[in-house]
Amino acid sequence: MKRALWLMTLMLSASVAALALTPRRHLADVKPKIDLEEQVPVAFGDWRIDRTIVPILPSPDVQQRLDALYSQVLARTYVNSRGDRVMLSIAYGSDQASEATQVHRPEFCYAAQGFAVSVQGEGQLELEGLRVPVRRIVGTQQSRVEPITYWVTLDEQATLPGLRRKLIQIREGLLGRIPDGMLVRVSSIDTNPQAAYALQERFVAEMRDSVPQQVRSRFFGRGPG
Repeated sequence: MKRALWLMTLMLSASVAALALTPRRHLADVKPKIDLEEQVPVAFGDWRIDRTIVPILPSPDVQQRLDALYSQVLARTYVNSRGDRVMLSIAYGSDQASEATQVHRPEFCYAAQGFAVSVQGEGQLELEGLRVPVRRIVGTQQSRVEPITYWVTLDEQATLPGLRRKLIQIREGLLGRIPDGMLVRVSSIDTNPQAAYALQERFVAEMRDSVPQQVRSRFFGRGPG
């Protein structure tokens, strides 16, 4: 009898603790609203939208899952005065408390479209003192070679899918908060990945300067400037 009572008390305590630790406060509700269409300009620096090329989009079944995971998705192609083109894709979600959003990771998204995907490694984008950790991959489909750079943000911190992102999620959960976040992807068609990554870094630097300051950290993470 005592043992049964002890077990019941333990289970009740665990249930109360789990309820207390369940995240309840959406950070997106207390921060400036994200509007990708408005906050990412159609022209900035030397870049303008080019509507002749569309970034790789998910297959219909993956798109259906993304619609349930993300609040907004933006896909554009930009061109500069030299004719260089960069494709931009951003997925924003007001609830990033789980790992479900990794369905949209470019490694999986491109593979689902029939691309052969090779991981080139991880690096950093240097943006006026701000260091954004990025992952670089290359997607190849027949003659199309597409070097890709991407990163994710979680509660205004730039990171990558994996342990660090999970630790941020755990921390926010313990604080009772549900973080928002983004997956930002840039790519270009180029058989020379290093040249493509250099172009993409210049593009991202100019894009960062054009995003309104009050939401800039939601796209690129916190940092000086």
